[in-house]
Amino acid sequence: MKKLFLLFLPCLVFAAPFTAFHDGESFTYRVSFAIFSKAGEITITAHDQKQDGIDVMRVTTDTQSRGIVRSLYAFDNKAEVVIDKSTGRMLNVKESGADPNRATDTEIAFNYITRMATYTDRVRTERSVEIPIPDGDPVDLISALVQTRDWKLKPGDKRDLLVQFGRDFLPLTITAEGYEEVRTPLGTYQTLVMVPRMEKDPRGVFKKGGEIKVWISQDRSNLPVKMQLKLNFGSATLLLSEYETPPIVSAK
Repeated sequence: MKKLFLLFLPCLVFAAPFTAFHDGESFTYRVSFAIFSKAGEITITAHDQKQDGIDVMRVTTDTQSRGIVRSLYAFDNKAEVVIDKSTGRMLNVKESGADPNRATDTEIAFNYITRMATYTDRVRTERSVEIPIPDGDPVDLISALVQTRDWKLKPGDKRDLLVQFGRDFLPLTITAEGYEEVRTPLGTYQTLVMVPRMEKDPRGVFKKGGEIKVWISQDRSNLPVKMQLKLNFGSATLLLSEYETPPIVSAK
């Protein structure tokens, strides 16, 4: 169960202005797993801030197990990523939390001049390491999936991304596969299904036959209304249950 939740935590970068989220947006997803319809909840929020004199966006992902699953496996995790809005480059990521087995307290900071990332694990200190950043700008899985709402893809279209997950960088290809109708707690949507795959030398969840999908609504909102992770031991589905739009600022 822990691996399911960890796959939906952020860490991110784009070499272009950052547009995946907007200031004040909040997405809450109800997580179901196997026979448990309310296994957990994931809330993603985004806020503009100033850091060292530059405009940044802080994206926070709070993940918690719920209901019967929580009585069996109490999982709480918080991840924060800070992105330079003008370049879309991730500056640093922090993750902290706990489960019945151990606590988590990690941070990764990116230096695009030296093309090195400093990964610090304060719980398992032996895992702290300097990691070369591959060519391109890495992006976290959640932000990569949400970013697809701005791509205006059609079925059959593809885009390549470098996804950062923990200490790994994974080159993925996201394919627009087709249109589907999706029912969520917020209503029924006509959506476009996006599927990221690691087409060469698959690692991690992709090596084990896992599959990840996101469903983007095809109305004016272009909301990521559903996400899904399939593994050999079960499937986790995220349905959008609450959405808060950025506040409207009236002109003076």
